[in-house]
Amino acid sequence: MTPRDLVAEAYAPLLDLADRVEEAEGWQATGLPGWTVRDLLFHLATDCQRALVALASECGDPVDTDEVSYWRPWQPGTEGAHDGLRGTRIMASAWRSVRGPAGLYAETARAVLALLGQTDPSMIVRTQERSMTVASLAHTLAVEAAVHHLDLGAVLPAPPSPAVLSEVRRVLDALLGEPAPAGWEDVRYALVGTGRAALSDHEREALGPLAERLPLFG
Repeated sequence: MTPRDLVAEAYAPLLDLADRVEEAEGWQATGLPGWTVRDLLFHLATDCQRALVALASECGDPVDTDEVSYWRPWQPGTEGAHDGLRGTRIMASAWRSVRGPAGLYAETARAVLALLGQTDPSMIVRTQERSMTVASLAHTLAVEAAVHHLDLGAVLPAPPSPAVLSEVRRVLDALLGEPAPAGWEDVRYALVGTGRAALSDHEREALGPLAERLPLFG
């Protein structure tokens, strides 16, 4: 699967939601404390906007980040994370209807897919003050979409595709330093690995000292 195809597979359920979401659904809670569906759709749109800027801005700097190391600075519960949650909700509230952030996400996500299809995967771009290849950028976009897909479980009960969840697992394993216990299902690992669910006593025992590394990003 090409990086562009991976992103397309990760975006497909989110685009379906954006095209059909109704006002009542827009006010439902998500897996992110304080965020409704409309807030998360706006966040997804801003992530796509960032990707468009990166894809249109070739960088002359050497690569300093890949699709794994990109996630290390992003930790839940930090002051910056709280500021991001609050700021997104304030901006998302500017629309009178969920159709505003939903439409913005649909437009920008489809533009990202179109531009990914026209861009050399080896080209170096800059985003979040880091340099990475377009292929690595695409993988981060797919992982972000998959994790937020899980946050939207109230309106997207079916999980991301196996291929997309496999990419999330690959990133989490790389951040952990070794494969997680084989018995962990992909969805559970994604939720625990990103701080969206707490480890059970059994899971903590199975991980041993590695449990102290979780969450791996969020």
